[in-house]
Amino acid sequence: MNRPNRGMNLTQQVADTLGNAIVNGQYGEHNPVPSEAVLCEQLNVSRSAAREAVKSLAAKGLITSRARQGIRVLPESEWNLFDADVLRWMRDSNPSLELLREFTELRVAIEPEAAMLAAQRQNADKIKMISQALERMKKAESGLDDPLESDIAFHLSILDASENRFFMQLGRIIDTTLRVSIRFTNMRTGVRAGNHAEHKMIYDSIVAGKPEEAAKNATNLMDAALQTIVSALKEGL
Repeated sequence: MNRPNRGMNLTQQVADTLGNAIVNGQYGEHNPVPSEAVLCEQLNVSRSAAREAVKSLAAKGLITSRARQGIRVLPESEWNLFDADVLRWMRDSNPSLELLREFTELRVAIEPEAAMLAAQRQNADKIKMISQALERMKKAESGLDDPLESDIAFHLSILDASENRFFMQLGRIIDTTLRVSIRFTNMRTGVRAGNHAEHKMIYDSIVAGKPEEAAKNATNLMDAALQTIVSALKEGL
């Protein structure tokens, strides 16, 4: 195993290497994670770095480590899917359509409510951020901005404009997972950028202070993405 080098300290590098390997299936029920002593040799790190990395992964729900039982990978149902690292590892592991469907179902439950709150609360500065993201999406249609980054910026700005601290913190999850789901839905529908007109309908409803309309337009957008994924699942892709 090779340790990554992205400005992480030694413990974080070890945890990142092991986390990626676990999520990618390199380690599992029939191929357990090596002992801390073996990890030290394989990764050329100290015992303390290996031990702290194992503790970190245990806290994320990926593994359990007990004396005389070794390090055991836990079922995916035990993983903390709201942890930013776990999400990133899953994103980088070519996630299944089932996972994309479940994530989009989460968006259907949250983003329309966030749009409704943004329309109710009318924070001018935060609505301006939505407008700027929407303008980026318009430019992206002409190749003048990044399609993915502008689309993500739009959705994150609505969460921020909801002024709900829990929704705002979900932005980290939305950011990570949208990088997979948007690519898939755009590829599936044959477009390279998000539909500016459909996103503008959400923005217009927020600016006009129409909460129910904003939620409805957001729901329509989310439902379209969900149906794209469901259709692919039915086709066995």
